[in-house]
Amino acid sequence: MYKVDLPVDQSTEKAAERRRLAEEARKARIFNTRLRVMGLDLDALNQQVEEKKHQKNMEMQRNKAFDKLRNYHDSILLQQDTDERERRAALHPDLTQYWATHQRVEDSRDADLKCGLKGAVSITVPKGELGPASMQIFQGEGIGEEQMRREQMKKTERDLREQREENERRHMENKHRETLLSRELMHQGLRGMEQAALEEECKKAARIALDSYNRALAAERAEKLEEQHRREERENLAETWHTLTSDMMTECPETADRAVGGGRPRQVPTDRWKGMSHEQLSAIHAEQEAQRLEKQKQRDAEKTRDAAWDLQLLKLCKEAEDEEKRAAELRRERRIQVDQHNMQLAREQQAHLEYLNKKLYTNKPTKDYFYQFNTGSR
Repeated sequence: MYKVDLPVDQSTEKAAERRRLAEEARKARIFNTRLRVMGLDLDALNQQVEEKKHQKNMEMQRNKAFDKLRNYHDSILLQQDTDERERRAALHPDLTQYWATHQRVEDSRDADLKCGLKGAVSITVPKGELGPASMQIFQGEGIGEEQMRREQMKKTERDLREQREENERRHMENKHRETLLSRELMHQGLRGMEQAALEEECKKAARIALDSYNRALAAERAEKLEEQHRREERENLAETWHTLTSDMMTECPETADRAVGGGRPRQVPTDRWKGMSHEQLSAIHAEQEAQRLEKQKQRDAEKTRDAAWDLQLLKLCKEAEDEEKRAAELRRERRIQVDQHNMQLAREQQAHLEYLNKKLYTNKPTKDYFYQFNTGSR
């Protein structure tokens, strides 16, 4: 079997692409932690309400436009039907007049068969010249012709009456069917209006319930925020009161010295130095002074080491500069020597050129020399 590539509808591909992009945008909006919020999003709800109102207004305008277009088409069809009836009514008298004037039964070739011998026109063609196809009355057909004509007229009247009754019955049935159809359409329209009213009531009730739920959620959220604010205020007030009444602010001397136990000396918390004794403060100051002297010695040693490094770097830089100067002097001397050598070569080349020019003008060339010079041979 051969594989057949069916054409792909471009509108289907575009619709699928739009749905895919909308789904990706929805996922990005849902799974984005920066945009996702806890609780009620009033802006999104208000936007949805506005979109619903806009969509409802657009649907109402579209329905009104469809109603106007339908009424316009109905009026056009009614006008066309009326024009067609008037055209037929105007054409019927002319057609009847044409039949009565130009297509009379008496003027036909078989008038003697249709109208009898009274209104028939005599055939002027001799019988000897008439062939079998020109015969109009055959043997045996004239017997009971009047009775046959009457029966045929009665049968025609019966057929016409039955056709007229059938047409009247069909017309009544069509009229009855149109009446039933119009009633059915009217009932359908009423049912549609009732269903639309019920749907509108349901939507209204749903909107009212949703608004009530949203208001309840908003009130609950506001209450939670207020309760959280009150709790934070209570915690801040308790923390402030605890700080104000703590041993650090009241400078309680008992907190500066406490026994640890286990044969170890008594400890003094460093964050509670207030209320210490003079001996403890002197020991702390002495230790701080010793630490300061140690730090000063370290800084002096670092300064000495940095000065030695700077002196060494200065010496290395000076040596590098001297080396660079010597290299520059060597390059300058070498360049002077090269320039002098080039000038010597230039003077020698100039003297050689002057010698050649002088020899060329003083010696007269012979005929063979010109021939050899022009042909390029020696």
